[in-house]
Amino acid sequence: MIRTKIQIKKLSEIPIEYDWSFSDKTIKDTAYITHGYYTYPAKFIPQLVSRIIRQNSQDGDIIIDPFMGSGTTVIEAIVNNRIGIGTDINEIAVLLAKVKSTPIEYKLLLNEFSNLILKLNSKLNGEFDNELLKANEHIKLPERVDYWFKPHIKNKLLVILFNILKIENKDIQDFFLITFSQILKSCSIWLQKSVKPTRDFNKKEIDPFYKFELQAKKMIKKHESFNNILSDEVKNNIGKFRIVKNSDARQIPCENEKATLIVTSPPYVTSYEYADLHQLPSLWFGFLDELSSFRKKFIGSSYRERKLIDLKSFIADKIVNELGNNKKGIEVRNYFADMLESFIEMKRVLKKGGRAAIVIGNTKLKGVEILNAEVFKEQFENIGFIVHKIIKREIPSKMLPSTRDPKTGKFTKANNSKNTLVYPTEYILIMEKI
Repeated sequence: MIRTKIQIKKLSEIPIEYDWSFSDKTIKDTAYITHGYYTYPAKFIPQLVSRIIRQNSQDGDIIIDPFMGSGTTVIEAIVNNRIGIGTDINEIAVLLAKVKSTPIEYKLLLNEFSNLILKLNSKLNGEFDNELLKANEHIKLPERVDYWFKPHIKNKLLVILFNILKIENKDIQDFFLITFSQILKSCSIWLQKSVKPTRDFNKKEIDPFYKFELQAKKMIKKHESFNNILSDEVKNNIGKFRIVKNSDARQIPCENEKATLIVTSPPYVTSYEYADLHQLPSLWFGFLDELSSFRKKFIGSSYRERKLIDLKSFIADKIVNELGNNKKGIEVRNYFADMLESFIEMKRVLKKGGRAAIVIGNTKLKGVEILNAEVFKEQFENIGFIVHKIIKREIPSKMLPSTRDPKTGKFTKANNSKNTLVYPTEYILIMEKI
């Protein structure tokens, strides 16, 4: 009876379950262990993921996040003695998730850090020009780096990166690459409080050497906490308990009907905007040649063409028709088509009775309500799932612009009284494979 009522009731009429908002959790709480390594847009908090995992799976079960992002689901899976599998189309996300979920012996990490800092200090005091020359010979940066970094700051960063790449232990090298990634925005002329690509030519300069050392110390301390929380079995067999892969959400590295649970917070229809937020480390690590081509990789992008498919949702068709045959209409159709294909892939890897927990909110573009949650529910039901549970929660905070211009649908400043909140609430759709 309860399941039937949930299915016929409008999602907007579902009462908010305030205990799922975790509004009592501080930034320190949500950034525990390795979760606070890197400022990542729109990530869901680990407490939410952990609760979903514990309520819908058992020890040893396979937990998957096809839109892995910063790796929150993978980390919470292995912390809770499950097997975590994650994929993401963004190379920075994959590197980050790998680092955050890889145990490294504390003394080994600390010793490598001490050696690295000694080397960097020696280069700063007398050997800098010679080291910079070597760095320029080995690392070729795209011209767009100069758009974001002052020459003397770029040169210091280049020396840091050059010395990180000399580290032989790959796990430790990757650890310091993420350290390096996290300081890039602070060291650039990107407006610090903005998630949009805006330059601030009056921004106060920060010394990259100082910032790197400070960030590394914070991360090393958190990594020790991460090591301590993991079971010995997981620490000693991390390759068995964790897989992170740079791949499309429609190509999950898991055999048919092996997974118990999917936990994911997929990107919204304007996911290509996330590309802007990742462009600094992507530039430095050679993942980005042109921003336009980088955007094409992201789900729902209008920058690429895809074949038309049956969206398996009356609501989705209605939304697309309301938007019309224009760029926004194409974006939304592509988005719902891409998401449907990802749901079909989720069905492939889930066991019978396995569940997919999708954390998603609704938004508005050009005055049209984009009912993501309603569309996703309908798509799941039309490919062989039923509703297990639907939770409506308030969103205390997400690292994304929180307002849109109601006419254009674009993210904008919050000081305009006509703007609308983008994600005041969201839903957790828990769909069960039949």
